[in-house]
Amino acid sequence: MTEYLIHPVNERGADGVTTTAGGGEPLRCCLRDAAVGEALLLFNYEPPLPDSPYREKGAVFTHAAACDGPSSVTSYPPDWVGRPQALRAYDARGWIHPSTHVHDGTDPEAAIESVLAHPEVVEVHSRNLAYGCYMFRVTRR
Repeated sequence: MTEYLIHPVNERGADGVTTTAGGGEPLRCCLRDAAVGEALLLFNYEPPLPDSPYREKGAVFTHAAACDGPSSVTSYPPDWVGRPQALRAYDARGWIHPSTHVHDGTDPEAAIESVLAHPEVVEVHSRNLAYGCYMFRVTRR
């Protein structure tokens, strides 16, 4: 069991664009890849951070309608194991912490726990490498 909680995206953007999944789109609401034909919403999302220079918005996919959420918020999303990610660490001010790094996807839980081992880190954002897209937020239990 991990010592952290994963926070999926629980909102739907009013300014979003609905589309049909081609398959493989990362769904931030239930933390899995979309299946071909699922109704999706692509919208601009601002991950929660204190008011700081590092606040930003970026495009994310969710289901077009509300979903049941992830199967677990205490373990890494199974569809995304093996996917390299940037772990962007933040301190209490909402500033990027130097423990930020890239992991290769082979042991994402250990990578997250190593970042959270720094007492100054209060949350971690997992992000895709190529586009820099936000995937989910992690906090200590």
